[in-house]
Amino acid sequence: MYSCTKGISFSSRMFPSLFVVILGLCYCSEENSESSLGIPRLYGPSEALVKTIAEFNCELLTYPDGEPVLLQLFKVGNRDNLLAEYTSLDGEIAAFPMIIKLHHEGNLECVAQLQNNSNVEPTVSNIHHLRVVEPVRGAWIEVLSGRVEFFEGETLELRCKVSAGNHVSYKWLLNDQLVTHSHVHGEFLVINRTTSKDSGSYMCVATNIFNKTKVFNSSSTEIITVKDMVSRPDISFTVSKEDSLNYSAMVTCQSTKGTPPITFSICNMTELVASTITQERNAKFKVPLVLGEHLGWLQCQARNADQTAYSAWIRLEVVPVSGPVMIHYDYDFGENYAVTIVRFYCKAAEGSLPRYQWFLNKTLLHDRGSFYYVDHQPPEQSILVLSVSRSSAGTYHCEVSDSFDNTTAINSKRWYLDKEELNRLPVLVVVVVFGCFTALLLVVTICCWVGVVFRRRRYGGKSLVALEMDRMVDAGEPDLKDFTDDADVVKTASDVEFDQASEASVDEWPQIEEEKTTIEDEPAEEP
Repeated sequence: MYSCTKGISFSSRMFPSLFVVILGLCYCSEENSESSLGIPRLYGPSEALVKTIAEFNCELLTYPDGEPVLLQLFKVGNRDNLLAEYTSLDGEIAAFPMIIKLHHEGNLECVAQLQNNSNVEPTVSNIHHLRVVEPVRGAWIEVLSGRVEFFEGETLELRCKVSAGNHVSYKWLLNDQLVTHSHVHGEFLVINRTTSKDSGSYMCVATNIFNKTKVFNSSSTEIITVKDMVSRPDISFTVSKEDSLNYSAMVTCQSTKGTPPITFSICNMTELVASTITQERNAKFKVPLVLGEHLGWLQCQARNADQTAYSAWIRLEVVPVSGPVMIHYDYDFGENYAVTIVRFYCKAAEGSLPRYQWFLNKTLLHDRGSFYYVDHQPPEQSILVLSVSRSSAGTYHCEVSDSFDNTTAINSKRWYLDKEELNRLPVLVVVVVFGCFTALLLVVTICCWVGVVFRRRRYGGKSLVALEMDRMVDAGEPDLKDFTDDADVVKTASDVEFDQASEASVDEWPQIEEEKTTIEDEPAEEP
């Protein structure tokens, strides 16, 4: 009994241990089952057109035996929006066909999890980026500056918009010429301080590309007009003769630039004289005129925008032509100092609006000929430029009259022009030149003679050496006797003889002659 009871007790103690072992084996089996769910791999097209079908695949490399696996497709960071799913029973690759929409663009991921076991943590695939392209269409231009017509100096701002399309690039053309990049900012075109050169047909071209091979374009045009501000007008006038007593001033206002219509006005110092609106850049006004009287000052005003341009003031006074009519000339030299060009100048003493006419041998010269041309510089003067030749020889004169009335003309004196006469040296010039040369030579000769005579009288005929010695003594130089014997050698033979002759008396001459004879008779010593 004891043995039997003891054995039963042993068995009862072994059963709980066995239960624990079985539970541990089950737990290990579950862990092995979880670890066998590997990381999936997602692949498919990286670019797709909107509204087309694209297929993505998710493959589980490590697959648990006999366990169905649920594979789901999401956008990264948005698991609330399921894009596609697939249940794999035997390890087959999941296929996700989708109709592509714009919101599909972005980073995609595939999530794998056991379908019947929520205790196993899901695994996530690699990230796959999808670019969705929607073909561009329906381009149009929005004028942000508000108006398609405005004056220069304002800002032009345009925007290219599209009805559909993404990943769009833009370019702008003005009159079929590409606009510089400095004015283009994406879909915007901005031009500050516009001028009339910015007027024309603007075109925006919107473009996107699919798979680097398929290009989609859409374009639109807009006409923009930039008007020129009217420039500062010039004012001038001519005189019109109504009859023998009445005259009128035709005042002209003219601007070099400005987009019509333009309002031109003329005024004096106190009031508006006349005004008109024209489609041209000039206007004319008729003003009564009295010759020889100062009728005040006139000014032109031009306006085609918010600003007005003003001309200079002009004096409304017309002085008739009166004499004398002065004429003079100058000329240019060519080779060998021969005269080649002669210019005659003609000018009247008075006259506000003179008309000049040139005549050769009483024949009227027009503005240009074979050997001449007329350079008009009214009202100051008129210039006739001549090429010196045989054709240009003759008598010239100038005639001046009022440009508005040629009934009275004033003539200048007549000048004869000849090529040989121009290049001949006048006798008077020759006489003057040689006379001046002779006088100069005579003056130099007289000066030299006077200098010699003056020197002799002042120094009594002393030689230059004696004069130099006297100057040295006067300057405090030491006496010659203090010099060495070598210094005495500098005396000339003529100076020695002069000194000896001055020291000897008349009584000593016989003795000196005798000693001289003795010295001459003595034989010379042999060297």
